[in-house]
Amino acid sequence: MGKRGGKKFGGARGGRGGHRSGVRTDYQELEMENRLFEEYYNELGILENSEKENFWTTMKRDLPNSFRFAGSKGHALSVQQRLKDHYIPEIASVKYEGQTVEPPSPISWFPDQLAWSMTTPKNVVRRFPPFARFQKFLVSETSVGNISRQEVVSMIPPLLIDVKPGMTVLDMCAAPGSKAAQLIEMVHGGEEARVRKALRALADKDGKEMSPDGFQVDLDKEQAESEGDWSDDGRATGLLIANDSDWKRSHMLVHQMKRLNSPNLIVMNHDATIFPSIKLPSIVNGEGRHVNKYLKFDRILADVPCSGDGTARKNKDMWRDWTPGNALGLHNIQVRMLIRALQMLKVGGRVVYSTCSMNPVENEAVVSTAIARCGGLANVDLVDCQNQLPGLKRRPGLNAWNVMDKQGRTWYSWAEVAKQKQEHGDDGLSRMTENMFPPNFPILGEDKSHHAIIPLERCMRVYGHLQDTGGFFIAVLEKRSEIKARPESDPKKTEPKSSIMAAIDEIEAKPKGETSLIPKIEALDDIMPSQINDEVENPSAAARQNKENAPREAISPRKHSLDDEADAEMSTKRIKFRDEVDEAAPRGEEDRQVHYPPPPGAQLDITRPGGAPQAPPPTKKRNNQPYEEPFKYLHPDHNALNQIYDFYQLSPRFPRDRFMVRNATGQPVKAIYYTSTLARNILIENEGQGMKLVHCGVKMFVKQDVQGVDTCPWRIQTEGLPILESWVGEDRVVRLYSRATLHTLLLEMFPKVNGDGWKSLGEIGERVRDMSMGCCVLRIETSEGEDGFRAMLLRLYDDDSELVDTAKDRLTKQQNDAETPTDDTIPTTPAERELLIADTDDMTTPGLGTTEHTPVKAKDDATFKIEDEAAKTVEIAAGVIDREDSSIH
Repeated sequence: MGKRGGKKFGGARGGRGGHRSGVRTDYQELEMENRLFEEYYNELGILENSEKENFWTTMKRDLPNSFRFAGSKGHALSVQQRLKDHYIPEIASVKYEGQTVEPPSPISWFPDQLAWSMTTPKNVVRRFPPFARFQKFLVSETSVGNISRQEVVSMIPPLLIDVKPGMTVLDMCAAPGSKAAQLIEMVHGGEEARVRKALRALADKDGKEMSPDGFQVDLDKEQAESEGDWSDDGRATGLLIANDSDWKRSHMLVHQMKRLNSPNLIVMNHDATIFPSIKLPSIVNGEGRHVNKYLKFDRILADVPCSGDGTARKNKDMWRDWTPGNALGLHNIQVRMLIRALQMLKVGGRVVYSTCSMNPVENEAVVSTAIARCGGLANVDLVDCQNQLPGLKRRPGLNAWNVMDKQGRTWYSWAEVAKQKQEHGDDGLSRMTENMFPPNFPILGEDKSHHAIIPLERCMRVYGHLQDTGGFFIAVLEKRSEIKARPESDPKKTEPKSSIMAAIDEIEAKPKGETSLIPKIEALDDIMPSQINDEVENPSAAARQNKENAPREAISPRKHSLDDEADAEMSTKRIKFRDEVDEAAPRGEEDRQVHYPPPPGAQLDITRPGGAPQAPPPTKKRNNQPYEEPFKYLHPDHNALNQIYDFYQLSPRFPRDRFMVRNATGQPVKAIYYTSTLARNILIENEGQGMKLVHCGVKMFVKQDVQGVDTCPWRIQTEGLPILESWVGEDRVVRLYSRATLHTLLLEMFPKVNGDGWKSLGEIGERVRDMSMGCCVLRIETSEGEDGFRAMLLRLYDDDSELVDTAKDRLTKQQNDAETPTDDTIPTTPAERELLIADTDDMTTPGLGTTEHTPVKAKDDATFKIEDEAAKTVEIAAGVIDREDSSIH
């Protein structure tokens, strides 16, 4: 949801609750009273008198827990069914103090009931075993990406943005990543069914055996057929760029998003107000000349930093920290973000602007200002979404509101403020601007032939007392034509117009006989006043966060206009980041004002005739300067790829030109990653252009030490398995049909294969005995019979059987009797192998990009390996048909 800013603003971002004093507050002792907070919203006119008491009572009550089922539709519905069949009946049977406990319930307006909430108090949850099992279910599914813990109102913006497969999407302020996860699921919508259909068409040609589709794929077929995106054998061709201006939060975003294993994701670290234009491969025009091309987005989510007063139910510190100045300090930044979003949008594209604030200064005032500056309703339209998400209780946007200054005075028009300023000065009014008030002027209408009033009632307001949620604001804007934003008009921010030569002459005239540059620069300080900081004394969280991450050069109002074409043309200029600093200043000059770029004449001695030219001082990287490994793509005929394709007998239809490594040499050393085509084009075209790229690609292969020259050193990584497994040749596939065999593999850490050990492995024994060394895929197939899998989605959390670690036992025996080795401890041939269950760190359940399989879940999450005891080389990556629930005990 809308971020509350960062530590630089004295608050917490993403609704975590800030502690300005640095001392942890006991929420039980926190008094939930704030006179100005309650006075402002009571006078704002957003509530009827009859509902004010309910509104404030709800605001002081704890927020219900809520979660959402993630992944493809079919996969999410199967996990949801597990909840309905196993956990809801158990919880519904619990009684506390003579009353039946209310179990978790679905959110009525969320599609397919894939979002749920729970109001049960914590003291009840901790007391009864059914809740403990339910909690284990939530934790386990969340850890592998099948469930997303997310506030209910935070789920609304991605639903209204209407992402279709094949679209390019930008999340401007993405951390911590719950909405970005929704968006990437939409980018991959219907992919599983499309890929399965494409594979069936190729099965006869490639000689592959196809497993049944299962009901999960069937659930995705309707979307796959209706929404297309078949150009890449059914694989998703869209892209999500998830951005956050804070470097640490962008890495937290990577941690959250990696659970979803999407090759169609790029994570970036830029200030959203000046988000750079992204270059694409050039195109050839009709004259045969190459023309630069820049990325435009189909959809943009601008869930901007805000004061966050809609989160008072979970951020109890809001009651203590709320001041009217919080919203005033963020208004201009929010406007810049929304305008930048509109500039980067395709014509016909959609921007969803949202905040977790109820203040119109951050909501309707921002929307109306952005539309006016972008040319009015002729260029940007407000989309009416009142009929979408039936069942969601909401209120229309405001067309009239008042503004409270930081001293708590209420103002009903800009004319009153202007008069007060003229008569009594700016005391308490310095941060207030005309744009914060309702627009009292008509703007250009849709047909450009008449003037109209912006229909702000099309915006959406959600209040906590309506459906027991937090507060939220959403506006959906559609771009009608290309725009050129009008610059901010604040006379106080107008930079003095001074002749450069006059400034140089002034510098030369003042410090006579000086050899140091310091007096000359100080002379410039006297005639060029420092730029006034337009931020507040105690800026709200997000504004300061953006301020810190902005480029060091001063940004004038004209630069903030971010003209569309000019920005594109200038994108080839390397961006200068705050993290790029020169070495320490000479002694005595550490505390003086820094000019960046240097003022005219600062390098006078080396630019004037007679001045000795000097090389610029070398730059040094700060110890804490963020560093990201470069993205280097492998040639399609690289030896490592040839070896991989030959060993795994990968279908020639699986692309070879999307594999990359993350090191400066461009050679595969440890891991090989896989990305989509559009992501590859962006990374290649923008290399060295100052883009702050944090993450892209799914880890597909990891290098391992091998003993035999014929064994491929690249094993399939679990997170890349869902993308790759359907394209692997039959020689590297092991098929399992028996529950007993699977149970053995899950419980025995090192089941024997050498000697007669393979006989205990059931139907896969002969297969693994005769298979050559190297990684292969284990598929668990449906079969008839009591011991077979009719249809399954394995959940084994309640299996408390003790794991059998024969290797540990043998190691202990070796230590006790090192001089008497046995046949069990010393391998004699490479054929003596074991089936190894890898530890949990190498295991993630596929969320997106899965075709028909999902890894086995056990008490210890596991993948399977076939391994030579001496070399420890070979892995079988686990895959199971992802259809419906079936427990194994």
